[in-house]
Amino acid sequence: MQIVKTELLEALRLALEHLMPGAGEKAAFESPKVAAHGDLATTAAMQLARPLQQNPRLLAQNLRTALLASPAFQRWVEALDIAGPGFINIKLKPAAKQQVLREVLAQTTAYGTQGSHGRRMLVEFVSANPTGPLHVGHGRQAALGDALCNLFATQGWQVWREFYYNDAGVQIATLASSTQLRVQGFKPGDDCWPTDPDNPLSKNFYNGEYIADIAADFLAQKTVQSDDRRFTASGDANDLDGIRQFAVAYLRHEQDLDLAAFAVKFDNYYLESSLYTSGKVEATVKRLIEAGKTYVQDGALWLKSTDYGDDKDRVMRKQDGSYTYFVPDVAYHISKWERGFQKVINIQGTDHHGTIARVRAGLQAANVGIAPGFPDYVLHTMVRVVRGGAEVKISKRAGSYVTLRDLIEWTSTDAVRFFLLSRKPDTEYTFDVDLAVAKNNDNPVYYVQYAHARICSVLAAWGGDASRLVNVDLAPLESPQALALMLLLAKYPAMLSAAAEGFAPHDVTFYLRELAACYHSYYDAERILVDDEPVKLARLALVAATAQVLHNGLAVLGVSAPQKM
Repeated sequence: MQIVKTELLEALRLALEHLMPGAGEKAAFESPKVAAHGDLATTAAMQLARPLQQNPRLLAQNLRTALLASPAFQRWVEALDIAGPGFINIKLKPAAKQQVLREVLAQTTAYGTQGSHGRRMLVEFVSANPTGPLHVGHGRQAALGDALCNLFATQGWQVWREFYYNDAGVQIATLASSTQLRVQGFKPGDDCWPTDPDNPLSKNFYNGEYIADIAADFLAQKTVQSDDRRFTASGDANDLDGIRQFAVAYLRHEQDLDLAAFAVKFDNYYLESSLYTSGKVEATVKRLIEAGKTYVQDGALWLKSTDYGDDKDRVMRKQDGSYTYFVPDVAYHISKWERGFQKVINIQGTDHHGTIARVRAGLQAANVGIAPGFPDYVLHTMVRVVRGGAEVKISKRAGSYVTLRDLIEWTSTDAVRFFLLSRKPDTEYTFDVDLAVAKNNDNPVYYVQYAHARICSVLAAWGGDASRLVNVDLAPLESPQALALMLLLAKYPAMLSAAAEGFAPHDVTFYLRELAACYHSYYDAERILVDDEPVKLARLALVAATAQVLHNGLAVLGVSAPQKM
């Protein structure tokens, strides 16, 4: 139906331009809030009433007359009605709605997508430090990041997936010390195991069983390899630096396994340490000083971040000469800009909210040409996991939290992805394990996948050549259920564009559930494999197009579209 909308929109543009030069840019359609009012609507008459100093309803009457005289409206529109103060509601002919089936069946997986415009974007997500297994919060981030990448790819962007992690610092030192104690034969609860709550190092010692696994493999002098590093253990209990490197490589490998099970693959791994070794941190600080955006107070170097909307100025370099954590963040985002990414999205937990203003302030103060509002942020809340009616808080593998791998093993990759994407990122979410494995209509991913499998079984029972369906006569498709299904299929491209613009992959899950429900209603209303050949072929074209859009939408989410269930 894209051709239909394009022709109607051009007719509307010409009519508006005739009413007032320059008004053609206001040509736009929207969906009526009440389906019975029509298939499309325009508020152009109300928008032009004031500049033209005319009654909006009278202006709508004149616009209606002009539109009805256009070839496009004569071809595709059944009725034009004026409502309220000047709304124009448009009811399409069945032939107009039927056009969407030809578009879907001809374009297949490309339906709903836009051609490449050559612009590059980077999405940074997961970015877990290599100190333990990925938890369900990382899983929500992985699902969000990957789906957003897929969404923007449908809109013509060249998308780059990046994983940023801290490979040094206090957390890594704690990991090394925790593993060394295990290598030496100690375990949590032993007298030597640090428990001082006032010592930041000891209170964060890692107690999970995975630390014992790392220690055992280190003693066995094993070699571990991840996507970005490889290391062979020395087996020497006194080799703290070797233990550190082995533990990092081991956990990076474990994270790779989790991500592979979740069907997420990154284009690049970016190390925080590289920002220091490459001189990018020092260069960033020098830029800020030379720009006059810093000052020294109480022996510390401060950024004038209040000049850019922050609630207070921020310390960049502490009295001991070390940098606060947002300084390498600024250097990292300058690197993203210098690598040619015009759009950057960071997927992070809501606990990172406070860093947004200071990072953006640092980027503006650095005066390197970065536009205000760079980068974009998508913040997500954590996830509660419920199983058997009770909240699950502890994993045997991690020792203190539910891991992504636990969730996948209890349910499936498809269920985890769909469920974690089914709510707005910043809303609290409870993952119901029992619902995720249920094979009924209450399980949203099962409901959508079953609709696809159900269509595949119909097509298999028919046994014909699906390519024949592109050019069949669609005139028999005039029932209310068929027309509703075609109209919903036609909304898919606009839904994708809006979901990308709003950083809202949950909109895709809502659409797919609505499409599945619409298909099930159609299936219950009309038999498909009837004796009447023209009717049968038309109905097969409708359900085949529906299966294709279900497949395309699930692919955006990274969820499979099974042919049998």
